[in-house]
Amino acid sequence: MTGTSGDRETGRIRTTPSHGRTTAVAVAALLAGALLAGCSDDGGSADKGGGASTSQSKPAEAPGKTDDSGLPAELTGQKLTWGECEGGGSGASDSAWKCATLKVPLDYGDPDGKTIGIALTRSEARDDDTRIGSLLFNFGGPGGSGVSTLPAAAPGYAALQERYDLVGFDPRGVERSGGVACRTDEETEKAFTTIDLTPDTAAEEQAYFKDAADFGAGCKAKSGDILPYVSTSNAARDMDLMRIVLGDEKLHYLGYSYGTELGGTYAHLFPEKVGRLVLDAVVDPSADGIGHAKNQTRGFQRALENYLKSTGKDPKDGTREIAALLKSLDRKPLPAAGGRELNETLGTTGITQALYSESSWPQLTAALQAAADGDGSPLLALADEYNNRDASGSYSTAMHSQRSISCADTSVRPTPAQARKMLPEFLKISPVFGGYLGWDAAGWCHQWPVAGEHKTPEVSAPGADPILVIGTTGDSATPFEGARRMADELGKGVGVHLTFKGEGHGAYGGGNPCVDGTVEDYLLDHKVPEDGKVCS
Repeated sequence: MTGTSGDRETGRIRTTPSHGRTTAVAVAALLAGALLAGCSDDGGSADKGGGASTSQSKPAEAPGKTDDSGLPAELTGQKLTWGECEGGGSGASDSAWKCATLKVPLDYGDPDGKTIGIALTRSEARDDDTRIGSLLFNFGGPGGSGVSTLPAAAPGYAALQERYDLVGFDPRGVERSGGVACRTDEETEKAFTTIDLTPDTAAEEQAYFKDAADFGAGCKAKSGDILPYVSTSNAARDMDLMRIVLGDEKLHYLGYSYGTELGGTYAHLFPEKVGRLVLDAVVDPSADGIGHAKNQTRGFQRALENYLKSTGKDPKDGTREIAALLKSLDRKPLPAAGGRELNETLGTTGITQALYSESSWPQLTAALQAAADGDGSPLLALADEYNNRDASGSYSTAMHSQRSISCADTSVRPTPAQARKMLPEFLKISPVFGGYLGWDAAGWCHQWPVAGEHKTPEVSAPGADPILVIGTTGDSATPFEGARRMADELGKGVGVHLTFKGEGHGAYGGGNPCVDGTVEDYLLDHKVPEDGKVCS
């Protein structure tokens, strides 16, 4: 889906959590746009200036002290200005949340050079006497805004807030932190309605890859200054500077989905600074871009089959019916509300959106029945939700940030010819999602203007404190096998693996007493569970 909010490295399948009492709220906030519209300072400027102080973090590094980071004292000794957040309407009390901007180097290879602002939001711990420190959050994407999402999700983290300051942030390249912009709403709408993401002809294939190249060119034209510096490794370095300025000896962190790769990258770069880290809905660190695409093809097919079983349908028969529906949409789109149409691309997107959470399955049933009756509106509404399109036709820039971060990371760039060659394998895994993700493996970073850092991320963290890694057996976007691989790659005695036998993208906050209790025992009391524990 050219220009959509997608998964890291594979591209278009988002890894933002969408499960349970906590994460469902978080996703609603992310998809609805900014609930807290930002910080009082401009987080997107690149400059050499610094911030003043009014309300400060507690306790911060003394001015002039460089810690052991090797960064200049101007950065490690900065005092954050915590002020009122712009906007409102979050699920949490507006007055409980303050916003600030952290200065970080644009290029860590030149730490004395230009800086950019990283937008933060914080609500302080309720019990100052037993306060542990700050707990940083990342809700996935990449491209998800923590400043928008965390305040709305905060009621689900009440137990954690007793002893932690809850801290959300927009990673570099996201919204208020030098957010990447690549194309207009009109250009995005045109791509969704005219570009076939599963091209069947030479002309459709040419249009598909031209649109991919145009997207990257747009990012370079509109955001070329920051585009080379939005990688996950740089975001991890930003988190360590957050740790220093917030006054924490070690980093405590809860990362969902793409946030697990960010957390694993942090652990590799700063193993001695790892505190209590939870990685939930884990991105497989052993898979390259093609491997991620295959993993997700399997994951979404598995989720689709679980959904079909829940309706009483044979999974094979149901899969064939849905594949036939999508083919019919490719030949002739269905009419939808507002004079719009549901094409194959948007139909696949709508189905994908509904498979993130078991709670959306009834909505999928109704949408598929409506499509069978000739009405594309319900599936199109699901696709709009996924694509962050509001009723006015405006799109979030999360889709731009997500693609830019993914392509700054991955050096795996399959050619169109390689995509055609591997397509049969993808279609064998899933006739519904295989073409969608097989082509995407090549199209996502096609002719991207920035070279990728690595084939696969490095997450080994010898000597780090134990890190809790959670996989859900029915997870569509990040199949549960990746959690075991993450735990193994973190290293013996570091990665502690927990399996949740259930559905949905993300386990903690879903209401399972075993999962929620294990996570809270670990974060609040540092009780490390047995590696291999299973909750069902």
